Amino acid sequence: MRRHPCRGEASRHVTPSSASPSQKGAAVGRGIGIGLMYGLWKPRVLGAWRVPATGPVILAVNHAHNLDGPMLMGTSPRPVHFLIKKEAFIGPLGPFLERIGQLKVDRSAPDRTAITGALDVLAGGGVLGIFPEGTRGEGDFASLRAGLAYFAVRSGAPIVPVAVLGSTERRGRLIKALPPLRSRVDVVFGDAFQAGDSSGRRTRKALDDATVRIQERLTAHLENARHLTGR
Repeated sequence: MRRHPCRGEASRHVTPSSASPSQKGAAVGRGIGIGLMYGLWKPRVLGAWRVPATGPVILAVNHAHNLDGPMLMGTSPRPVHFLIKKEAFIGPLGPFLERIGQLKVDRSAPDRTAITGALDVLAGGGVLGIFPEGTRGEGDFASLRAGLAYFAVRSGAPIVPVAVLGSTERRGRLIKALPPLRSRVDVVFGDAFQAGDSSGRRTRKALDDATVRIQERLTAHLENARHLTGR
């Protein structure tokens, strides 16, 4: 929960690099996501208007199923650049994910390339998608890694909590690993908030404190989303 990405990088000014993830690619990815998610399932999207229409923003998403990322890509009102584990970038899927503006991250150690790419997305006014739990699990925000706090405090970008609900309730008949085709999946966006304490500090304690604040907000949003959707 307390692991920080590259401690020495916090003092550098954030400007987009020439190798920034493609925003046009992310827009293409969003179009593909819309077609697939609405074609195969029945997403119900609540609160999408809470995502700022312009400027950098971080979408913090619970993660209980492999469908959660693609579902958000297809239902978010703006194109999303996700931090995705490097193990997903195998075979032809790797170049495809890169072309649609997604970011490969090595979860076993601080990944400077992924950190730079994520900060570039935010510096360019884009949308960064993060699974703050670091890996797929219960999807209840019970244990957060410090990466989300680092990106939020470093960039000053607001965080929008997102709850994806219904992806794990039932198994499909044709493909057991996926929800039944044409079943409903709820995507609930919460109110944007700042993770920092307005002091501008980027110390270990400041990031730890920000992580605690973030977890409280994400947990509260998930509880509200479950109440709202009846799930």
